Amino acid sequence: MIRLIEDLHIQFVCRIMVPLIQFFALYVIAHGHYSPGGGFQGGCILGASFILMMIAYDIEYVKKRFPEKFNTFMVAFGVFLYAAIGALCLILGAEYLNYGILHKILPADPVKVRALGTLGIEIGVGITVSAVMLSIFLNLSTFGKHEKSEV
Repeated sequence: MIRLIEDLHIQFVCRIMVPLIQFFALYVIAHGHYSPGGGFQGGCILGASFILMMIAYDIEYVKKRFPEKFNTFMVAFGVFLYAAIGALCLILGAEYLNYGILHKILPADPVKVRALGTLGIEIGVGITVSAVMLSIFLNLSTFGKHEKSEV
């Protein structure tokens, strides 16, 4: 088992900081179309919070919460969400990712629907970036053997 840091103080501070970091990441994702930020930046912040948990505790602690299969599913789900919103716009007769057309199926005016479409895209990108960051860190820290056996 890889134990990066064994310190009660670091674990205590991490236990307090990680939820705050994750809340900030969700804020950045949710407000990305109104202010600087968005799915990529929020996904990086969210992924960094999981990496902080791995550093403060150990890799097995995070792997129990997010196994490789779940992480791979989240990567695919984020890409699917992005592509599905774009494909839905195509099906409804507009250009790819032209969210204004979604007012045909959502009970709101085109301006609000455009904001909801952008939010959906940002959520998909955030999920994908976060899961990819977690996967890259796990592969680098365990030399690519994190799912096969303990290092």
